[in-house]
This record gives sequence, structure tokens and C-alpha cells, in this order.
Amino acid sequence: MLRGVTERVPDLAGGDQLLVGLAEPDDAAVYRLGGGRVLIATVDFFTPIVDDPFAYGQVAAANSISDVYAMGGDPFLALSVAAFPADLPPEILAEILAGAATKVREAGAVLAGGHTVRDAEPKFGLTVLGFAREESLILKRGARPGDRLYLTKPLGTGVLATALKEGALGPEAEAELVSSMARLSGGASRAAVAAGVRGGTDVTGYALAGHALEMAEASGARLVVEWGRVPLLAAARELAAREFVPGGTATNEAAFGPRIEGLGGLSPIDRALLFDPQTSGGLLLAVPAESEPVFRAALAAEATDGWRIGRVEAGAGVAVEP
Repeated sequence: MLRGVTERVPDLAGGDQLLVGLAEPDDAAVYRLGGGRVLIATVDFFTPIVDDPFAYGQVAAANSISDVYAMGGDPFLALSVAAFPADLPPEILAEILAGAATKVREAGAVLAGGHTVRDAEPKFGLTVLGFAREESLILKRGARPGDRLYLTKPLGTGVLATALKEGALGPEAEAELVSSMARLSGGASRAAVAAGVRGGTDVTGYALAGHALEMAEASGARLVVEWGRVPLLAAARELAAREFVPGGTATNEAAFGPRIEGLGGLSPIDRALLFDPQTSGGLLLAVPAESEPVFRAALAAEATDGWRIGRVEAGAGVAVEP
């Protein structure tokens, strides 16, 4: 939304201490504190994606915290950002906040307050602050030819959430959806830092296609997605075939599709999942080839998942291989 706007406001450029700001496509702002330490700051919120208020709070919190993890940081403080209808029972708001608090605590951070306004439609999320070492930052521009592409959560949350809204999602699939969206990416982030990963992002509303393209353009490299390796939520393909596809899918394909090679080799179902907007998706990481064994061992030690889904090459853009 801010593209074409921020360059009209020179004061948004920041000073020498601002390492990452609005000029970069990264997930959060980064400010140099001195002594090799940096502060990571982000904010995110959205309307309910599930009916259960406690689960909604968990998913919204995990989604917000993910931006700090995507840049190799450790969250330490969170503030809630909320909008609620005046007639919403206070018990519902309490459940949303309780769900968020569980994820903030799990991340080792503190939920220290926030701001709430009245609105016709509920919205909830967090402002999150984290610390990192400057030399350990993970940035979208950090991918290099020879790196291996990894994804740390399956795709398909947009498709499953659409089916849920239409009453077509079974209890097992709903449980898998909520579990995936509420799962923190801390373990994957720590594994990436341990392996010296410098290129990465998290996969959210722009789908795997859009976020891979952001990384490719920022890094001046070519990202190749080997589609057969990409993990999917169990019901994703079936539900996509039944056309439970969110509106954002078409928007993503229109925006990013013309710049992606190899789409003709994918079925309509696979294309829908490639452009499926994710909520609290996994990390997309460019792992140096020599560090791949360290990364995989660190993932195992953290008891978290990671799937190798492609590679980084010299060149430009994104290509998809069936």
C-alpha cells in the first residue's frame, strides 16, 4: 500500500543508525544500538481468521512475532494493537488477549500493554521489539548463488481458512490449520542464525511466489523453486481443487505472475497454492551450501521442521520447476 508513497516523504528516510527502514522490503525496521547490537521493531494486525477467540489471539501474536524471527532476532517486548466493536462481550476480548499472551510468553517476551480503539470490525495484532547481533541479521537481500532454499512451514493456510469461513473444513484439517498458524518460528530462526544464514523472509500475504520474488530482486539473484519439494497442509490440494481459494490469490498472481518463469508447467491447483496468501507462514531461508548440515542439525535440535524446496542461482527473478 505504501509503494509510491514513502518516497514523497523525505523525513522517513531515517539517519545513519537506521539500518533497515521503509526503503527496504524487509519484514521489520532495524536500528543500530552500538556494540554490535541492533533493535528490531515491527507491527502487524488483522481481522479474525478463525472463530475461536483464544486461537485468534495465538495466531495473531505468532504472526506478528514472526517478523522478528525472520530477521534473526529474539523478541523481548510486545504491545497489543486492537480494534473492537463496542458491543463485543468483554469475555471475548479477554480470550483474545489471553491467547496472545501465551505466545508472547512462549517466545520469551513480555506483553506490556498496548492500545485499543472501537471499530465496527474486530482487529488484533502486536507491535514487537527484538534484539539481534548486527552480524547475524537475516535480510531479504542476503541470498547468494549456491544457497539452498528452505521453507519451515507447509503452504495452504489461505485455502484452508477460506474453507473454514464457508463451513467446509473438517475438524482435523481445522486443527492442523490452527496449529500451523500458531506455531512460533523461533526454532527455525535460531537454526538459521547458527548456520550463518544471511538471506530470508517469512511467507505471508504475498504468498510463496511474491516473497520469493522480493528476495530475488533484493539479492540480485535467481531463486528456483522445485515445486515437487514444497510441503503442503494435508487438505490444501483437495480444497484448492474444490475452489476454496481466497481473493488474494488472484491479486498475487496478477502482481507477481508475469515475473515468474515456469508457471505453464504447473496445474491450476498448484498455481493456486503457489500464489495462496499465507497467515503466519513459515520462514523462507537461503542456506549456504557449506552450512546446510549445521542448519539441518540445528533444526533437529530445536525439534522444528524445514524442507529444502529449491536453490539460488546467478541471474534474476524466480523460476518454478514442476
